[in-house]
Formats: sequence, structure tokens, C-alpha cells
Amino acid sequence: MSGNGHSEKKDPVLVIVQLSGGNDFMNTLVPYNEGHYYDARPLVGVPQDEVMPINDELGFNPAAERMKKMYDGGDVAVIQGVGYPNSSRSHFRGMDIMHTCEPDRISTEGWVAKLIQRLDPDSENPLTGINIGRGLPRAMAAPGVTATSVGDLDNYGLMPDIQAEEDRNRDLEIFKRMYTPAIGAGMVMDYLRQTGTDSLAGADMLAPVPGMYESSVEYGSNPIAKALRDVARIHTAGLGARVFYTNHIGYDTHSHQPPVHPGLLRDMTGALDDFLTDLREHDAADEVAVLVFTEFGRRMKDNGSGTDHGSGGGAFIIGENVEGGLYAEYPSVDPKDWLNGEDLKHTIDFRGIYGTMLEQWMGVEPEEIVVGEFEQVQPFKKTMLPN
Repeated sequence: MSGNGHSEKKDPVLVIVQLSGGNDFMNTLVPYNEGHYYDARPLVGVPQDEVMPINDELGFNPAAERMKKMYDGGDVAVIQGVGYPNSSRSHFRGMDIMHTCEPDRISTEGWVAKLIQRLDPDSENPLTGINIGRGLPRAMAAPGVTATSVGDLDNYGLMPDIQAEEDRNRDLEIFKRMYTPAIGAGMVMDYLRQTGTDSLAGADMLAPVPGMYESSVEYGSNPIAKALRDVARIHTAGLGARVFYTNHIGYDTHSHQPPVHPGLLRDMTGALDDFLTDLREHDAADEVAVLVFTEFGRRMKDNGSGTDHGSGGGAFIIGENVEGGLYAEYPSVDPKDWLNGEDLKHTIDFRGIYGTMLEQWMGVEPEEIVVGEFEQVQPFKKTMLPN
């Protein structure tokens, strides 16, 4: 088994951070010199004098100060205008599409599960793919593919067997509740029957990990910081994990967006900055790339308290070997260009961003995984792949 951390041969590792609810990309990277932006968002618009500019047109929300710091250091590729044709505004269907790359039909195979299968075709290592959190994301679910889900890394080796079994059964129940509305009870039960508790079997191998980790980095006490600290702890333990998945919830800001959204951005960007610092301290940053995505953007106009589901969102690729900068095009905020009179038009398909990570970073042919050929970006100055 090839490891990471301090091993001589370093395999590329992908960390995926899902921003659940639909992050408001326009209030994350703000078109601060656009009058149309402020006309459409009298309540939630980020004041021009508070924006942290990266050029004459765009700047980061002040709550994303640590993303700006990483961006200035050349570690952040901002992918603008991410979406897909005829995008769904339903959370269940929207996220299901992002998880399976199938906008036109219901699929039983998650894109990350298909990646895990390519990386470990004989299921030799149950830690090839690891979810940090409760349940198992649909992206990591596919018949015959094993992924490990860890809700509490610190307590995994300490639970009595019966409690551990109850925890795993609860995780599977969460999975069932999460995805039945999107794909139907039949498909969910079929998946659970084929994988059973094996999908969480690798958790026992993680019991020694907390005792192996030391770091000077003090992460925040919020959920996304704890999750990324767990990713760092597992990655630096050298157990052969290749894909990590975690979820930051709360981005469905229909109401009370001005006080809520900045807190989310502060937690998320601080956690990512700490994570990258931690990896560098352990000489384990070279082989890691982070993809941050969300299921959709928000509508152009605010609703008097927040913003409603929209399209044309954004994503971030972060890492030591990322060629920082802006990629694809920021959608036009001119009302004459709005989709359906209220939405931003996407300028690049999300499946091309997945394809970028699969082909250029992980060395895996993307067409079967993302179900087609899509335009990619070129966000890496170096990779772990053989030349």
C-alpha cells in the first residue's frame, strides 16, 4: 500500500468540500464596481468600501479574508460561473445531479464512488475513499464500491462494539433519509443491501490515528475546521487514503443572509487556510488538492432578507501546486443577460471542473465518470503524475 505524508512516493490526493445549501458566489467574490449588483441587492449587497479587491472588477467578501490571503499567495484558483444547462433549483435534485453528473436521469452511481473504483478496483483498501461526517454522501455511493464514513475520529477506537454498530446503522439510516426524496426508496434500499455496513468497515483501521498526530496549528472549533483537521490527521498517518469528502452546511440563505453568510465564509476560509498550513508543516501539502463546490448559486435580486435558489455559482481549487488566479468567466450581472430574467448564466459546466480534477490531478480518464466530454480549466503548475 502506498502511503502519503512522509512516504517517498506520493500519490495525488483529492479533498472535496461541499458547501450545502447553495453558496452565494456573487457575495463571496463580489463585482464591486457593478451598479447592477447593488441595484439588485439593496439589502444583501456587500458595501463597496468593505470589499477586498483582487482586480478592478472583483473582490472578496471581507469575511473571506483568509481566502484572499491564500489567493494572494497563489494557492487558490477561482472557477467562475459554474453550472449546467437547465439547472435544477431543488436542493435534493440539484445536489443529486452534482453528485452523479446525470442531469437528465436518475443514477445509482456517485462520481466519487466511480473514482474510488478506478483507484482501487479490487477494494483492497477500505480507506481509499473517506467521508468525514455523518451518513455517506451520494457522490461516494455506488453498488460494489466501499467507502468509509467517520463521524467522530477521536472516539472511533474507544466505542464498545455494540455502540459502534449502532453508530454505523444510524449513519446508514441518515443516508437513506437523505437520498430517498431524490432517487426513491427502491434505489436507496438496493444500494444499502449491496453495500450494507461494509461501506463503513474501514473506520476500525482509523482508531490509532489521533494518537499519531501532532501539530502547532490551532484550528477553529466549528464543524468544517474539525472536519478538515480530521482529514489532515488521517492523511498524515499514511494509510493510503486518496479521496476525502466533507460537508459544510448552512448556505441556504433565504433569510437573515447578512448576519449568517459572513460567518459561514469566515469558518470555511479559516479552516481551509489552517488545513493548508497544517499540511505544509507536515511536508504533506505537495500531493493534496482541494475542490470546494456548491449545488447552485443564488438569484440576482435579494428577497428583502436573503437570496433564493439560482444558478451560475462558483468553485475553488486550492493547494500547494495550484496556479492561483481566475478561471472561466464571471457571469454578466447586466439585467439584459440574466437567465429567465432573474439568474446568472453559467459560463462553464461543473462536469468540466470534476474532469479537471480527475484527469489532470488524479490521473483518471474522466469521460465515463462525468458522463461526457466537457471543457476543462488548467489550474495546476505541477502534479504528482508521471510526465
